[in-house]
Amino acid sequence: MYAIRNKVQLIGNLGQLPEIRTTENGKKVARFSIATNDTYRNSKGERITETSWHNVIAWGKLAEIAEKFLTKGREVAVAGKLVHRHYTDKNGIKRYVTEVVLNELLLLGGGKPQTEYVEQEEDALTEA
Repeated sequence: MYAIRNKVQLIGNLGQLPEIRTTENGKKVARFSIATNDTYRNSKGERITETSWHNVIAWGKLAEIAEKFLTKGREVAVAGKLVHRHYTDKNGIKRYVTEVVLNELLLLGGGKPQTEYVEQEEDALTEA
């Protein structure tokens, strides 16, 4: 293995419409969450499904595509890197956030019948 990289790949469904905004310099950013499910059998043999929610951020062209094509419940495959950050809220409490910053987006089931694939350039992801 040449290098260990920060990369995450998920397939899930959107929890709501993406929140779209434009930065002061005119670049679009989309924020949304996707749910992934993990199913297993417990010690009693019962089938258990656990849902995990993941915060996702898309910049530039990927944000434009998210705005145009992503709807609540839409199945997507995403790939990107995990980013951890923290901030202090209005009550002075330190909050921690983990997000997936996209560099690939694959539109799956629902919506348009064809699959669309977009890859984001790595240097376009440096803006925060």
